[in-house]
Amino acid sequence: MNVYNDLKLLPQFKSSVITIGSFDGVHSAHKKIIKLLVAKAKEYNTKSIVITFDPHPRKLLSQNDKDFGLLTVKREKIELIEQLGVDILVFVPFTFEFSRIDPREYIEKFICENFNPKIIILGYDHKFGLNRKGDIQLIKQYEKKCDFKVIKIEKEEYEDIAISSSIIRNLLTSGDLDTANILLGRNYSFYGTVVHGNKLGRKIGFRTANLKLPKDKLIPADGVYAVIVNIEGTLYKGMMYIGKKFYGNNPGERVLEVNIFDFHKDIYGQEVTVQLVEYIRPGIKFTSKEQVISQLTEDKHNVQKVFNQYQAKKDIKKHIAIVILNYNGVDFLEEFLDSVLHFTNLPIRYIIADNASTDNSIQHIRKYFPEVEVYELENNYGFSVGYNRVIKSLDNLEYIIFLNSDVEVSDGWLEPIIDAMDKDKSIAIAQPKILSFAEKHFFEYAGAAGGFIDILGYPFCRGRIFDTVEEDKGQYNDRMEVFWASGAAMVMRKKVFDDFEGFDNDFFAHQEEIDLAWRIKRAGYKVMAFCDTHVYHVGGGTLSYVNPMKTYLNFRNNLVMIIKNDSFINLLWKVPVRLVLDGIAGVKFLLEGKGKSVLAIIKAHGYVYGRIGQIIKKRKHYNKLIEKYRIGPGRKKGIYRKPIILSYYLFGKKKFSDLKKKYFL
Repeated sequence: MNVYNDLKLLPQFKSSVITIGSFDGVHSAHKKIIKLLVAKAKEYNTKSIVITFDPHPRKLLSQNDKDFGLLTVKREKIELIEQLGVDILVFVPFTFEFSRIDPREYIEKFICENFNPKIIILGYDHKFGLNRKGDIQLIKQYEKKCDFKVIKIEKEEYEDIAISSSIIRNLLTSGDLDTANILLGRNYSFYGTVVHGNKLGRKIGFRTANLKLPKDKLIPADGVYAVIVNIEGTLYKGMMYIGKKFYGNNPGERVLEVNIFDFHKDIYGQEVTVQLVEYIRPGIKFTSKEQVISQLTEDKHNVQKVFNQYQAKKDIKKHIAIVILNYNGVDFLEEFLDSVLHFTNLPIRYIIADNASTDNSIQHIRKYFPEVEVYELENNYGFSVGYNRVIKSLDNLEYIIFLNSDVEVSDGWLEPIIDAMDKDKSIAIAQPKILSFAEKHFFEYAGAAGGFIDILGYPFCRGRIFDTVEEDKGQYNDRMEVFWASGAAMVMRKKVFDDFEGFDNDFFAHQEEIDLAWRIKRAGYKVMAFCDTHVYHVGGGTLSYVNPMKTYLNFRNNLVMIIKNDSFINLLWKVPVRLVLDGIAGVKFLLEGKGKSVLAIIKAHGYVYGRIGQIIKKRKHYNKLIEKYRIGPGRKKGIYRKPIILSYYLFGKKKFSDLKKKYFL
């Protein structure tokens, strides 16, 4: 991360994504803004810039506020913001002159000329300029003129407490460390230099290091705390006393003394960092040495109990994310999201990727599901681009779970899949058994008990071939390698998704998961169906199964997928055959009175033939990725070596179990 303290030294930005604020504490609401900033910068392939002020505006404008302390001094702020992956941090020198700038000049000169932003992300209460007259509504007036878009982040709350730096300061100074740490999203911490004290602690068996903190750093309420001390990169547990001396020299002087467990070196003059984990008790005035020793012994015991519980919490890492792509699906979210949040014991990040919904989806999530992260997209990008944009921005994840908004999960549905994938690193993609929400003893159209593909490239499922959906009688309650997994409920390794560049952006929706699975299988990975666990899917939640747009996307994407993934020899005969069969499908639609579906098929073929050069170019690009990330020979499990259309319509094989095993690879 590059840090600038002078606007005159800034480089010329062709574009950027920016946010502006004091960011004292870099608390959980700040982190939400900054994480979105970094994600949007990745999405737009530009720089992420955090713009803040030095000194803190309140230090300059409220000089009579002598008790004002900073949650983060400048060095701490730099370290915390850098950890969030920001490209550039700008400290604007905050002066009386800058505070009196006209709000419109602030936008035109300060923001637009210095940073040329594509996106400006601001908190709901952002104010600026002379007498703080500038606000988000004023900035929005410049969206067209300066060619940027404003994203407003609504107020964040925890149990009806607004998350703000002022609230956190008050919590710390009143002794409510637990709530302060929750709002911060981390343990409150400070660094300080070890200075000489009275050396009384070592005489009673509790040696302490006395700390001198940076100027302006906020000191929490007096009392004893469980702390973690960082000395030259090594972490030690300990207990700290903040408060007045009740004995020794200079009684009444306020001190910060830390007893570091299992540490006996002299560290005078060294710098240490202290994290405050839990508030143990207020200060006590002792009357004897014995009373001091007894109380400190009890304190140490209590602190060690705290750390036993704390370590268990620290060991839980959220390396899994459930990402639900939403477009005007508030009714589905209201009905099904609660099951998603509560029917797994795994540590999970929950993310709603919203495709520019026009209903109240986002407001509903923020009001009723505050633990869910919301990623707002500017347009309805469809399944492929929507997921690609969001997942590209997510870091430090091992697994991504793609879940439709109209899916109800069952208790413990995810654990068996993650456990199996942890044990077998060759499994790149997996799905549970997918049943119908409306008729729960039947399979659901999209995915059923795992996806297959026939010799002509037509996809079908165990439990569903064309329009025939089987009743679930436990006949497929096994674990089986398949050809593809349904994007309605699909688990995938994040690294594999990134390596193979995710879904084809040109697909928009439908069969993009089959196309991606085909690529990945060609590189030697497995795709599995774990049908000893299940979910329920409404189906047609975004587009009805008889929608002409769905017909267009299915015919178009299927043909593109074959051209990208099948061998050149196969394409010489397969594409002409598909043209004939798709023509027959068109005649069938016509006889059924579905003229729009006929036009959809014609439009689909027109798209493919008109862009054949681009498709071939993409085929070559993906072939290079397959060779680059290959882990073994290509896998063909899940291919049916007969035309499923003939087996179904000519020979009457309506169920998967009717198909002879010898014809499967």
